[in-house]
Amino acid sequence: MFKTAITEMFGVKYPIICGAMMWLCKPSFCAAISNAGGLGNLTAGNYETDNTFRAAIRETRKLTDKPFMVNITMLPSVRITADHHKMYIRVCAEEKVDGIEFSGTPADKAAGMEYIEMLKKAGVKIFHKVGSVRHAVHAEKVGYDGIYAAGIEEGGHPLSDDVTTMVLTPRIAESVKIPVVTVGGVADGRGLAAALALGASGVMMASRFVATKECDVHENIKQELVRRQEFETVIYGKSIGLQGRGLKTKVLEEVLAIEERGGAFEELIPLLAGQKVKEAWETGKVDYAPLMVGQSIGLINDVPTCRELMERMAREAREQLSKAFQACG
Repeated sequence: MFKTAITEMFGVKYPIICGAMMWLCKPSFCAAISNAGGLGNLTAGNYETDNTFRAAIRETRKLTDKPFMVNITMLPSVRITADHHKMYIRVCAEEKVDGIEFSGTPADKAAGMEYIEMLKKAGVKIFHKVGSVRHAVHAEKVGYDGIYAAGIEEGGHPLSDDVTTMVLTPRIAESVKIPVVTVGGVADGRGLAAALALGASGVMMASRFVATKECDVHENIKQELVRRQEFETVIYGKSIGLQGRGLKTKVLEEVLAIEERGGAFEELIPLLAGQKVKEAWETGKVDYAPLMVGQSIGLINDVPTCRELMERMAREAREQLSKAFQACG
């Protein structure tokens, strides 16, 4: 058993959290991670109505009696609107979920402080995924319960400040009094040990969880992550003000070429559409859509179960921390 602010807050065995992943973080996968001792993730953006989202929360609870997180991403989207964001928050409060990971615009600004108060009254723990000290400080002032410190290494949408995990975690940990979770570049027990040494209370991973047996993606995708190395991701989307990191593939090379010549936003949208990503996960067509994974793919060497992965990480972390103490004499 680990004992950190995160394990104490949620009553979980390991301070290991699954990050949000569109189309993948649904009830069965979320429950598998929670049942294995971590914190699973149910990504709200997979659901477009009150009824389907509420049903997903309840289905997850049928599959696990352990805590799990819900992700609500407040970023520009063709499919998900501001009304969706408010609906997700309201349903989470009504269902009294264990915790929410907000990413993108802070919920207090995107939805309003009344929604923060709604969650706090319901006992929901709220975290904000940030890439800078200034955003972490804001979240603490507003009343968030914790911070996800997301370095530039992460897949998805890292902040354009481009600060690495190695610097960002200690900077945020020394700047706020609420728990900090390290995000970006973590895929094994060495990363967990490093995060704890840097002042974090846990880690959040997404790319590493894709390459697990319980993740519902095509086997081609899982094996591609095993094959690829840390230098085989690219940053894209700078020209449209929505920086992303994804696996280096033909589609992202095309996106970068359009951006390089100053192509229009309308040219990029068909290549970046969420439905294409959904199809790629299902069919295993690696070059068909942007697969948002981080540099941690260089540390992925196999496809274990979620339980095997977290047990191994815990063992590795203890070994690494023990070696560090020994090195100090």
